[in-house]
Amino acid sequence: MKHPLKAVLRGVTNDQTDPSVDTLKATSIPLLKKFGVDGEGLELKIIRRGMLPGGGGEVFFSCPVSKGLKPIQFTDPGKIKRIRGVAYSVRVSPQIGNRITDSARSILNKFLPDVYIYTDHMKGVSSGKSPGFGLSLVAETTAGCFLSAELVSNPQGKGPAVLPENLGRDCAKLLLEEIYRGGCVDSLNQSLALLCMTLGQQDVSKVLLGPLSPYTIEFLRHLRSFFQIMFKMETRSFDEQKGGEKVLMTCVGVGFSNLSKTVK
Repeated sequence: MKHPLKAVLRGVTNDQTDPSVDTLKATSIPLLKKFGVDGEGLELKIIRRGMLPGGGGEVFFSCPVSKGLKPIQFTDPGKIKRIRGVAYSVRVSPQIGNRITDSARSILNKFLPDVYIYTDHMKGVSSGKSPGFGLSLVAETTAGCFLSAELVSNPQGKGPAVLPENLGRDCAKLLLEEIYRGGCVDSLNQSLALLCMTLGQQDVSKVLLGPLSPYTIEFLRHLRSFFQIMFKMETRSFDEQKGGEKVLMTCVGVGFSNLSKTVK
């Protein structure tokens, strides 16, 4: 690409299947910055929220031109220092956000005092076409790692109604499970980290992951098919740290670079 990428994407912003824009903004953008995709131009902005089934959401994404991705040594996850989150609601009572926040904090504050959950209630045109609510939580470590968890209410007309209190508690437990799994990258962004390592410079990259998700295992097969690249996988268990077994992933990048030149 010769010019920075700027795209307006419309549709569903939060659902139960795919990562939401809130989680991508809080975890994937910082991960890309570690690989050298940086600058003021890297931005993901939520203009309107859209829930299933009607959608109606809109986000703005911009990304600067990057010649190549740099190799990383990302092997120290650090310790959890704070938890941040967004309790969002559209076309429902504004009080639902507060109820979600209180129930999530009732669990998380037992482990950490620094918990702040922001309530985001959108009205009118910004609220999309369908009602719904959800919670996105992100735990940040002392080493700059981000671990995320998210839950969204059932779409209108599908499945039983979800209580905001239950959603908040369940999402908090999902985040604690993600923290237990550990690693420098959460389950959601494992594939993104491995892709950036593959496309990086012809140098050694290392990243420490928690137990590999089924999606990541299948993604590794795709990387082998497309790039003929194999990762060295070593299991690590830490005596002083509780949690799941960790996997140290090592590879040498293929040296993919942006060859486009701006014509003046």
